[in-house]
Amino acid sequence: MNIIHWTDLPDGIAVPVPVEFSFEENLKYLARSTNECMLEIRDGKVYKAIQAGEEVVMVEIGPDESGGLHVRFLEKSGGISNQLREHIAFYIRDWFDLDRDLAPFYEMAQADALLSQTARSFYGLRIMGIPDLFEAVCWGIIGQQINLAFAYTLKRRFVEAYGSSVWHGGQPYQIFPAPHRIAALTAEELQSLSFTARKSEYLIEVASRIASGQLSKEQLLHAGSIKKAEQMLTSIRGIGPWTANYVLMRCLRFPSAFPIDDVGLHNAVKAVLGSDRKPTRQELLQLSANWSPWEAYATFYLWRVLY
Repeated sequence: MNIIHWTDLPDGIAVPVPVEFSFEENLKYLARSTNECMLEIRDGKVYKAIQAGEEVVMVEIGPDESGGLHVRFLEKSGGISNQLREHIAFYIRDWFDLDRDLAPFYEMAQADALLSQTARSFYGLRIMGIPDLFEAVCWGIIGQQINLAFAYTLKRRFVEAYGSSVWHGGQPYQIFPAPHRIAALTAEELQSLSFTARKSEYLIEVASRIASGQLSKEQLLHAGSIKKAEQMLTSIRGIGPWTANYVLMRCLRFPSAFPIDDVGLHNAVKAVLGSDRKPTRQELLQLSANWSPWEAYATFYLWRVLY
């Protein structure tokens, strides 16, 4: 049976969604910070600039009458060719993880004491991805050992200083900085945005590797296993197991990626259990013993408890 990934509309494209999908739940995730600089949420719809090669398309994403997604093209550079439409459709399918069959996850969660109520409460939530590898790694590095609010502030400074933008409705919509742009910086330039010296060096190192072709999404996806992909990432200065698994989870889409040392995960488990303390690593290993191969989704759903 052929899978229809998208269909043409006069003003854009229609993107079908699986049964286990809730646009409202995913919108709540995207709206968790008022300081998000890569998109805007207004009147129940998402507004975002999506880069496709040398072209940029400004889109409005919202639910359609059939329950799928209506992706309306707003302002763009260049024409909307069939190839460009296909790129946008697959970007959105990747971003919302629409090609994932979540029925096995829900079946597992239903029998799990920690996940059963969480999965019911947030049914239809997907792991909102970061399709671009450089953006995903940067966000992982930026978020190391700081609170989420400050991480969003640093990301905004980084994007506004070194990214590009398109204008729509009298306001700019940001495009994440290109690796070659960051690779050409000095650590001191990034430190002027309040990055630490080490994070500045880490960001420039990753940018250099991606810009030179030493690191790519394709290489990681074809590493042979999640463990080998993790090792490729952790061999890079500044990328430890937490950052690697964050990237494996949100960019490379390995459902068994598990940032087990994540503070937010620990706080969520504490909240669900009604405990007066966070779980130890050993306790979390025991609690997650039956999650395989859905550790990434279990983590994402537990994060949802916190916002």
